[in-house]
Amino acid sequence: MSRGEGKTRAGRVAIVGRPNVGKSTLLNALLGEPIAITSPHPQTTRDAVRGVLTVGDTQLVFVDTPGLHEARSRLGHRMNASARDEAREADVLVLVVEPKVDPADLALAAELPKLPTVLVINKIDKIKDKRDLLPMLARFGKAHPFAAIVPCSARRTRGMDGLLEELGPLVPEQPFLFEPDTLSDQPTRFFVAEFVREQILSHTRQEVPHGVAVVVERFDESSKVPRIEIAIHVSRETHKGIVVGAQGRMLKSIGTAARARVEQMLGRQVHLKLWVRATPDWMNDPAKLRDMGYGEREP
Repeated sequence: MSRGEGKTRAGRVAIVGRPNVGKSTLLNALLGEPIAITSPHPQTTRDAVRGVLTVGDTQLVFVDTPGLHEARSRLGHRMNASARDEAREADVLVLVVEPKVDPADLALAAELPKLPTVLVINKIDKIKDKRDLLPMLARFGKAHPFAAIVPCSARRTRGMDGLLEELGPLVPEQPFLFEPDTLSDQPTRFFVAEFVREQILSHTRQEVPHGVAVVVERFDESSKVPRIEIAIHVSRETHKGIVVGAQGRMLKSIGTAARARVEQMLGRQVHLKLWVRATPDWMNDPAKLRDMGYGEREP
């Protein structure tokens, strides 16, 4: 993308796909900044994460969406509705898939809104002979009229320039939506909570991640060292012990790692206090979902 004859392009690019295909990793690779949390656990992304990339006369507002999945809770239905809403409101779509033919991916491709769409085949480093992709390309070509198909490896940041070259001409000619130096329009509190949740996903056992929510209860910047207080909600009493750990060591490790991420983002020291509450079945309670920032959406 390069500067043209005074005309600018700008638009929202929704990154959609099923869980664990690398959507958040792709967003981070495109921006060159790790604003979206990542983990091996499915459904890590719960809210749309927006990142702004301005290069020359083109501004792309990327929206990383929750992975579309078979929902088993009110939270899951809310995540699916969020992803579909973002797709409908976008100017351009990026469908991310792994380098294999999966009927669920084909079904998703067939139901995408009629918008300019780029198919991104991620994790291409797993394929030794690229000719093996030809049957896959034929199947996806029948499912949806893609504007372009881009193989890439988001984890290795390969193929990003090619993807940007395809996306730039697809967004509308219009003024920039944000100042050119904007990275995201989302509040600091959002990223603080996400960075804490990322460390919980990284440190705890397989059964904890789906039942954890992080709420910033205090964010006081009036003193030289900002004071941030965070409540970690878990869906079971037994999970509380896992997150806290023996003699509080697990919670301390989570806090230390999360504080480092927050301080890197803010560029200054912070005081971060965490505590854990057992809030049974919060994922299916509409009032608790609202309290934790997950207001329900219609599917």
